[in-house]
Amino acid sequence: MAPLVLLLAGVAACTSDEPTVAAPFAGCEALTAPPPSAPASAVPSSASPAAGGSAMASLPDLTLPCFTGDDQVSLREVRGPAVINLWASWCGPCRAELPVMQSLADQTAGRLTVLGVDTGDQRDKGASFAVDAGVRMPTLFDEKSTLLNNLGRINLPITLFVDAGGKTYVHPLPLKAPELAELVGTHTGVTVTP
Repeated sequence: MAPLVLLLAGVAACTSDEPTVAAPFAGCEALTAPPPSAPASAVPSSASPAAGGSAMASLPDLTLPCFTGDDQVSLREVRGPAVINLWASWCGPCRAELPVMQSLADQTAGRLTVLGVDTGDQRDKGASFAVDAGVRMPTLFDEKSTLLNNLGRINLPITLFVDAGGKTYVHPLPLKAPELAELVGTHTGVTVTP
């Protein structure tokens, strides 16, 4: 009887939704509070979209699970200024861009919320890639690409810039540090040195 119990416990463990690779991501508890030293006012509405980008009034009304823990995060409650990066482990440009996003998170801690959304991916593969790439920023898990679909997009990576007033700018192409720094300044009001 004991071997049968162990076998059933092992099968149950294999079907769990949790990744077998420990996720390196920070928790999501602080995502809905503004950074302590966030600018008091929103970015002026004169900020114009860069080529291929588009402005939105606010983030879509979606709730996604935090990759780590049991928190559910309502995107509309994520406070700006913020940068939200949609990525997946299978996406080549995402693999190059995600460490740049982590660097932004490290550089702007306390001034800017930087959040990842692992999109259309498998938990194990997302966690494994993040471990290898040294990514620790808070990350949501969107297995069914709900946010991507709500944005009317089909390709990754996508980066959302949210100003202190909640106005959102969507950038549909991979970013390198200099362009990312410029877009953060333009669309969130936070100054970043590339």
